[in-house]
Amino acid sequence: MRKCLALCALLVLNIAQAAHTSKYSKKSLKRTEVHNNQILIKFKNGTKNSFLKSNAFAGALVDEFTLSQGDFLVMESTHKSLTETLNELKNNPAIEYAEPNYTYRAIGVREYDAYEAMISAPTDPMFDQLWGLKNDGNNEPAGNRGNSSPSGKAGADVNAQAAWGLSTGSKNVVIAVIDTGIDYNHPDLVDNMWINEAEANGQPGVDDDGNGYVDDIHGYDFANNDGDPMDGNGHGTHTAGTIAGVHNNIGVAGVMKDASLVGIKFLTDQGSGSTADAIKAIDYATKIGVDIMSNSWGGGGFSQALLEAIERANAAGIVFTAAAGNSSTDNNSTPHYPSNYDVANVISVASHTYNDVLSNFSCYGSRTVHVAAPGQNILSTTPGNSYSVYSGTSMATPHVTGVVGLYLAHRGTSDVADLRQMLMDTSVYQRSYDRKTISAGRVDAYNFLTHTHTSRPAKPDPNAWISRAWDFESEHPYKNDFEETKTITIPGAKFIRVVIKKYEIESRYDNLHVLDGNGNTVQSVSGQGQDYATEYVDGDTLTVHFQSDASVTKWGYVIEEVQYID
Repeated sequence: MRKCLALCALLVLNIAQAAHTSKYSKKSLKRTEVHNNQILIKFKNGTKNSFLKSNAFAGALVDEFTLSQGDFLVMESTHKSLTETLNELKNNPAIEYAEPNYTYRAIGVREYDAYEAMISAPTDPMFDQLWGLKNDGNNEPAGNRGNSSPSGKAGADVNAQAAWGLSTGSKNVVIAVIDTGIDYNHPDLVDNMWINEAEANGQPGVDDDGNGYVDDIHGYDFANNDGDPMDGNGHGTHTAGTIAGVHNNIGVAGVMKDASLVGIKFLTDQGSGSTADAIKAIDYATKIGVDIMSNSWGGGGFSQALLEAIERANAAGIVFTAAAGNSSTDNNSTPHYPSNYDVANVISVASHTYNDVLSNFSCYGSRTVHVAAPGQNILSTTPGNSYSVYSGTSMATPHVTGVVGLYLAHRGTSDVADLRQMLMDTSVYQRSYDRKTISAGRVDAYNFLTHTHTSRPAKPDPNAWISRAWDFESEHPYKNDFEETKTITIPGAKFIRVVIKKYEIESRYDNLHVLDGNGNTVQSVSGQGQDYATEYVDGDTLTVHFQSDASVTKWGYVIEEVQYID
C-alpha cells in the first residue's frame, strides 16, 4: 500500500524529549508526527502468524516484511489514539516492541536553481563556486536570499585540493545515498553510479542475483517498492553530487572524483518517508555491503527499530553520516534522529557558513554533534542535467561522507569508532564551534588523511566536578511573558555548570539561558528532560535566565545542583 506523502520542509519535525527516553514519548502523539496514524511492530521469533490469527489488533494492515533483524508489520490504528493502541500492544507476548511509524523528511532547502549544464569548458566549469571544496573568500554562489555575507573566510573549507594529492577516491568505495533517490543519468553522476552487474545483465522483472530485490541495477526504491531509485525531488541528487560529482569537465566536482554511489530511495518525491521504509533502506545497504551510508534526513522520536538497523550497520563496519538537523536547537537537550543515536558508526554533522561560523539554522550539541562542514549556499547536481543551490545540514553531511570516502580509499578499512575519533581530532578548531560540537572544529580532509591532530583549548576534566546544592525553580506551570534570573559565584572556580533535575519547557520559544560572568549566553535549553548537566562556563560566576513568550506554557523546571571545578 502506498504511504502517505508530506511536503519537504527546511525545519525538521522533532519530538522534544531527553537524550535517554523510553521507546516512545509519554505525551499524546499527534497524527502529524507519524505516517497516517501507523504503528510499526516487531515480533518475537516465529510469532507473527499467531498474532495475525488472534485478531489482537483492531486496525488496518498496511505492510508486512522481514529484515535481517526480524519480522515486522505496519498497521494503522483506526479506532483509538496512537498512545492508547501502543499501551495495549506493549504487553502482548508475541510482540518484541511496538512504536509509532514516524515521519522523516529531507532536511535541506532549495535556494536557487537557475544554473544550467555547461559541457564545453576544459575543466569543471562551476568548480570556482564550490566554496565547500575551495573557499577563496569570494566564491559563495547566491541563494534565493543572496549571499550569506559580502565576503567569506578564505580557507574555511574541507581542504579538498590538498587531500586530492593523496587520494581522489576509488570505485571500490561503495556509498549508499539514503534519500529521495539519485538521477543516475545525470552527466555529472552517471560514471560514478554503482552497477549491480547481475541485474544489469539479467532478465527484466527477475531477481537475477537472488538478493530479494528485482532489477536493483543502481539501488532500490522503498518509497514505491521497485528497483528504480530515480529522484523526482532533487534532494538526493544534490547530496550525491557533493559526495562524488565526476571530475569530467562538466558542471561541478564532488569531494570524491571516483566512487560507487548506490541510490536508495525511501523518501518520496515530496521529500518524506516512514520508519518502516527507512529501516528497509538501511537493511538493504547493509546486505549489499556498502562502506558508508549518507543520511541527510531526520524527524520523529526515538525508534528502537531504527536504532537496531543502525547497530547492524555498525556491526558490519559501515560508517553512518547523519545530518544534525535544521531547527537551530541543542541536540543535547532536544534530540534529533537519526543523528542522535549513540552508536559508534554515527557521525552527526552540523552546517557552517563560508565565514567559518555555524549556520543560524543548524542544530548543534557539545555531546551529540561531532563536526561541522560546509552547508550553506551549496551548489550541486539536481535532476534533469541541472544544478541548484541548496542549504541545510543535508548539504554539510555529504561533504563529510565524501571526506570519509577519500579516507577509506587512501587508508583502507578502519574501525568505525577509531575513524570517527580521528575525524574529530584532525578537524580545524574554531571558537564558533566550541560548545557546539564534540570536536569544536570543522572537517579537514588533508589533516584526516594524514592523521594530523590539531590543538584545542583545555577542557574540564569530566571526573573533577564537585557538587553542591543550589535551588532555582519555576512555578508549575510557569506564566506567559515571564522572566526570572539567578546568579551564583563560587570564588576560585575555573568552570561552573548546573544540573537541571527536570524541565518541561516549550521547545524553541521558551528557554533557560546559561550565561557566563560577562553576560554571554553559553547555552539555551528548552524541550524536556531530566538530570541534565548544562554546558559549563569559564570562571567563577554563572547566571541562569528563564524567559517565556506570549503563548503556550509548560510545567517548568527545577534546578537543585551546581557543579564546579576549582
